[in-house]
Amino acid sequence: MSDNQNLLAEQRRALILDEVRRRGGARVNELTRRLNVSDMTVRRDLDALARQGVIEKVHGGAVPVVEASTHEPGFEAKSALELTAKEDIARAAAAMAVPGSAIALSGGTTTFALARHLVDVPDLTVVTNSVRVADVFHAARATGGAGGRRPGAAMVVLTGGVRTPSDSLVGPVADQAIRSLHFDVLFLGVHGISAEAGLSTPNLGEAETNRRFVESARRVVVVADHTKWGTVGLSSFATLDEVDTLVTDAGLSARTREEIAEHLPGLVVAGESEDRPAPPAG
Repeated sequence: MSDNQNLLAEQRRALILDEVRRRGGARVNELTRRLNVSDMTVRRDLDALARQGVIEKVHGGAVPVVEASTHEPGFEAKSALELTAKEDIARAAAAMAVPGSAIALSGGTTTFALARHLVDVPDLTVVTNSVRVADVFHAARATGGAGGRRPGAAMVVLTGGVRTPSDSLVGPVADQAIRSLHFDVLFLGVHGISAEAGLSTPNLGEAETNRRFVESARRVVVVADHTKWGTVGLSSFATLDEVDTLVTDAGLSARTREEIAEHLPGLVVAGESEDRPAPPAG
């Protein structure tokens, strides 16, 4: 990590977070030398990362926050994290949606951001277990005026089920509804993704419902910012072999990109002009 004076703050913080996680901690003087910035800049970056809850400041530096595998943050807490990354990912993933197709969106703050971009794709059939995602489409549908339906507005199917802290509906009712359907593409948000554990979540009910989503989709597109790589929740619900494309953000380190490329057939790094979304499966 050198010659980084002109990095945007968000990119610099992503590099710091990657360094802290990879090494299990980092000192301020090491980071200033590697990033070629001032102590004050590094300390401000550490303050920002600590507020996000992804590192813990210690005397002279920082260490990663290790969450329990059963910890499940609420929707509002997760909404405040990695906002720019989620918007970049949502924009790139929306380009993969084909007008008139049947798609599924799992719960999560990244799929919520994606939903706001998908409302402009005409004639979609959308199945989701996210109350928040369904609300986005219902609000867009109502813009037809005088109680009418906006031309080309998506038809939305919301599964039933038991509500989780992240406002997803899970359990036998949701599982049964999803099992009987077939999707052209599934846009899947995740709590964690790694080479060893695959896709995982701290919620057992959500894991089972996500398994049903994966089984019912012709193509699986995971939408996850760079902080999700290396995170492992209590329950794995899919292997990387079952994922067709990962859409992530430019905060991913070169080393991690190489590791992902060894396990996944498709990688889209949103926010980088040279990257283009993989074409939809025919």
